Amino acid sequence: MTASAQFAAPQPVGMRLVGVYSLAYFGVWMALLTPVVVTLALRVAQIDPVNKETSLSWILGAGAIVAMLANPIAGLLSDRTTSRLGMRRPWLIGGMALGLAGLYAVATGGLWMIGIGWCVAQLGFNALLAAIVAILPDQVPEAQRGGVSGVLGVCLQIGVVAGVYLTEVTASSSFWMFMAPGFVAAALVALLVVGLRDRHRSRADLPPMDVMGFIRSFWIDPRQAPDFAWAFVSRFLLMIGMAMLMTYQVFYLLDHLHFRDDQIPAAMTSSTLVNTVATVLGSLVSGWWSDRIGRRKIFVWVSALIFGAGLALIALATSFEAFQIGNAVSGFGQGVYLAIDLALVAAVLPDSQADAAKDMGIFNLASALPQSVAPAIAPLFLAIGAGGAAQNYSALFIAAALFSAAGALAILPIRAVR
Repeated sequence: MTASAQFAAPQPVGMRLVGVYSLAYFGVWMALLTPVVVTLALRVAQIDPVNKETSLSWILGAGAIVAMLANPIAGLLSDRTTSRLGMRRPWLIGGMALGLAGLYAVATGGLWMIGIGWCVAQLGFNALLAAIVAILPDQVPEAQRGGVSGVLGVCLQIGVVAGVYLTEVTASSSFWMFMAPGFVAAALVALLVVGLRDRHRSRADLPPMDVMGFIRSFWIDPRQAPDFAWAFVSRFLLMIGMAMLMTYQVFYLLDHLHFRDDQIPAAMTSSTLVNTVATVLGSLVSGWWSDRIGRRKIFVWVSALIFGAGLALIALATSFEAFQIGNAVSGFGQGVYLAIDLALVAAVLPDSQADAAKDMGIFNLASALPQSVAPAIAPLFLAIGAGGAAQNYSALFIAAALFSAAGALAILPIRAVR
């Protein structure tokens, strides 16, 4: 019996599962993205103010490489897990524990320990994400995926807002700036662990796998799965634009709009709140609408163009108010994208039954790679026409807008999804 045959098709899901699933998803992203958005930049600026841009780029880049490897490998192992706890639960528990350990090292260590701790945190949280994202194709039928994906997209953004707010509340303590979001995430993941009716696999149903088979399993031939390949390219390009904004937003406020260090937590709270309201509107409306009309591609295409337009407005901003307008526009586009993205990807997986977590993990490389690529190429754009210590943030965000527009075009060749 194949793995695809042994699993029944997902049945319609109720509010109980959607509730605990969404809360856990919210918590994980709060713990993982709060450092990316604000606290890592602040911590690095405290320890290495002269070389903060370079140090942050190295730390985020190393973490992104770990994330890139951890997500698909953990996904494959999750798909082959035969524990009595199920296929996904052990990875939810273990990933959360490792993520907390990494955050603790970041919160308490020097510059080298911050880098090591961030890699450990990325390892743990990406192992967890490989399992939690697979719950969508595991548990949710196609007809409900747009709506559930939309709720998850909202939870991701609200998680960032909640994390930034916790940063403002705990600004006097480096420890709690990192650990408060982590402890909240652990409690919410525990609710999912208890409430999930996990899938179980038998050892007898697992196909044999040697070392070479393990390595080959991570290759998905674009000729055999062209829709998956185009979806990967689209997300990769979009995420480069998002990563540029997310990674350099704090430095943009410090160096371009001339905020003081002590103004950053409040400014980020305001910025993230505006972005979140726009994202929630875009996500909820588009997720419901997509399920209603049975279309996915047009929403991803439009979302990328809207997000790119928002980045262009940010590139031209000369005040915090103008920045917030661009922030709202990009947030709305991001919300439309996040609502549809997981539903579209679940529909083009090469095997959504046997290899859901592994294939979603491979697809998530399109999110992890930009976290490394964006900091690596950003200095090229920051240096355009810049003199002395100045940085050309306008060029950086215009480039991000162009990457997003290219991501919109990459969605057009997909044929399996309307």
